[in-house]
Amino acid sequence: MPATPAEPSPTAARAADADAAGAEAEARAAATRAAERARFDVLVAEAAAVSVDGWDFSWLDGRATEQRPSWGYARAMADRMGRAGAALDIQTGGGEVLASVPKLPPLTVATESWPPNVARATALLHPLGAAVVADPDEPPLPFGDNAFDLVVSRHPVTTWWAEIARVLTPGGTYFSQQVGPASVFELVEYFLGPQPPEVRGARDPERARAEAEAAGLDVVDLRLERLRTEFRDIGAVVYFLRKVIWMVPGFTVQEYRPRLAELHHRIETEGPFVAHTTRFLIEARKPR
Repeated sequence: MPATPAEPSPTAARAADADAAGAEAEARAAATRAAERARFDVLVAEAAAVSVDGWDFSWLDGRATEQRPSWGYARAMADRMGRAGAALDIQTGGGEVLASVPKLPPLTVATESWPPNVARATALLHPLGAAVVADPDEPPLPFGDNAFDLVVSRHPVTTWWAEIARVLTPGGTYFSQQVGPASVFELVEYFLGPQPPEVRGARDPERARAEAEAAGLDVVDLRLERLRTEFRDIGAVVYFLRKVIWMVPGFTVQEYRPRLAELHHRIETEGPFVAHTTRFLIEARKPR
C-alpha cells in the first residue's frame, strides 16, 4: 500500500501561518511606505512650484491654520485710516491689507522693497488711489518731515523708530502689528536646532516700547499674544518657509529634504505639526 502522507504538526502549521501573516504585514507596510513617499513627492513639488509673491497666504487654506490675534489688526487699522488725512503704509508687501480698507485717506502712500511685490502692490493699489514707492526699507524714508498723520505697518522686518517719528505730524499715530519673540520657533528649531537666548528673545515688545520712547513717541497701547498654529501637510511647511524667508534663512527643498521627509512622516502618522505664533500690537503717538 502507498504510504499515507504525514499531516503537518500543529506547531508547524502555526509557524507557517505566522510566516504568511508576517509576509502580508511586511507587504502592507512596504505599500504604505511607498504611498507615503509618493505623497511626499507630490506635496513638496507642488509647494516648491507655486508663486510666493505678495503677502497673501490663501494657498494655505485647508492646509495650515493660525489663530488670529484678538485685536483684529485689519479692522482696527481700517478704522484709523477712515479718520486720517494722510497715511503711510510701510513694507506693504503686495498691498493686500491696505487694499482691504473701505475708505482710504485722500493721500495714501505705501512703500515696499521687493520688486515683485512693488509690481503687485502697484497693480492692486493704484486703482484705489494709493501711490506705491519702491524703498529699500532702510533710513531715510523718502518723505519730508511731518508728512503723515497716520503711519501703519503689518509685520515689518525692522522698525526704524526715528524715521517714523520724523515723518509723523505732531499728534500723529503709528499703528502696527508685529511678529513677537520666538514666533513659530517649534518649526524653526526643528530645522535649525535650539536657538540661543538672544535669538529667541529678539522682537521683544518691551524693547519696541523702549525704542519708540527713545525716538520721542508716547506708547499708548502694547499687547502680546501667543497663538496656536498648525501645519497639516508638508506642502504647507515648504510654502511657509519659502514665503517667510527669515524663518530658516537660505531654505531650499534640496538642502532640507531629509528633515522634510521625517516631518512628513510625523504629520502623516501623528497629525498636524503644532507651533505657536507670537504677535504684538503697538500704537504710539507723536506729542503735539
